[in-house]
Amino acid sequence: MGSSSKPSVTVIVPALDEAENISPLLAELSEKLPGDYEVVIVDDGSSDGTYEAAAAARSRYDFLQVLRHRTNLGKTAAIMTGMEKAHGEFISVFDADLQFRPEDVVAQVEKLREGWDVVTGWKQGKYEKRLVSSIYNRLAQMMFGIKVHDINALKTFRREVLQGVSLRKDWHRYIVPLAAARGYRIAEIPVVLRPRQFGTAKYSGRARIFVGFFDLVAVAFQLTFMRKPMLYFGVLGTGSFVLGLLAGVLAIVLRLCGHGFRPLLYLVILLMVSGLVFFAAGFLGESLAGISDRIERLERSARRRNGIEGTNGTKGSD
Repeated sequence: MGSSSKPSVTVIVPALDEAENISPLLAELSEKLPGDYEVVIVDDGSSDGTYEAAAAARSRYDFLQVLRHRTNLGKTAAIMTGMEKAHGEFISVFDADLQFRPEDVVAQVEKLREGWDVVTGWKQGKYEKRLVSSIYNRLAQMMFGIKVHDINALKTFRREVLQGVSLRKDWHRYIVPLAAARGYRIAEIPVVLRPRQFGTAKYSGRARIFVGFFDLVAVAFQLTFMRKPMLYFGVLGTGSFVLGLLAGVLAIVLRLCGHGFRPLLYLVILLMVSGLVFFAAGFLGESLAGISDRIERLERSARRRNGIEGTNGTKGSD
C-alpha cells in the first residue's frame, strides 16, 4: 500500500494501550489495503508506548500518520482528531485490537461507491458480550427506527457524514442513528469479528452497560424531544393541568358534601406545579433548539463557502 497521490480513503485507528498490536496491525493494513488508502493512528493518552511504537513505524509506511492526545479523551475525541488530518473522501473507523479485518474495510468502501452514505458492519463470530449487544441493538432499533442489526461495529462513511453530525463523548457508537436522522442512506454488510490476540479490552465491565444505556436514551432524546420540545412537554403539561383540574373539582365536591380530603388538595397542587414545570421545560427546549438550528445553519454555510473557495483555488488544499 502507499501512493503519492491524494488518498481517497482514510482509515482512522483510535488506540489506547495497544503497543503490542501496532506492528501486526500495520503489517496487515499494508498487505490488505489498496494504494489509495491512508492510515491515521491516534494515540489516546496511552501509557504503554503505543505512540512511540506507531511513530517509529512511520519511516517504514508512507501511508501512515500518527497523532497523539496527551491524556485519555475517549474514542470519539480520537476519531475527531483523526478527521482533522484525514484526506480521504471516505472515512473508516478501525479498532487497533485487530478484531476486524482490513478486507471488510475494502468491502465497505466498495458499498459506499454504489451510492450509500454509511456502511455499518454486522458482526459475525463469537464474542463475550453477545447478549448485552443484542439487547442494546434491539433497543436502538426500537428507539431510532433503523433496521440494521448492529450500530456499534466496523463502520465506513462519507466524509460529509461525520462533518454533518454533532458527536459528544462516547457518541461514536451512534453515528449510524445520527446519520439516519439526517437523511443519510445506511447500508449493512456482514463483517468478521476475530478474537483479540494481544492486550486487553478497553470497553468492558458492568459500568459500561449503564453508560451505554444512558447514552442511548440521551441520543434518542436529542433526536425526538429536542426537535419539537414544546410538542412533547406541552402535551405533558396540558395533561397535568387537566388532571389537576379534575382532581380540584373532585376535592370541591367532596368538601361540599362534608368529606374534606387533604391529600387530594396536595395532589392538585402537585399536578398544577408539574404542568407549569413541563411548560417551562418546553419553552426552554424551544430556545435551545432554536440556538442549535442557527449554529447548524452557520456550520453548513461555512462548509459550503469553504467548498466553493477550495474549488476556485482561493482557499483550501491539503
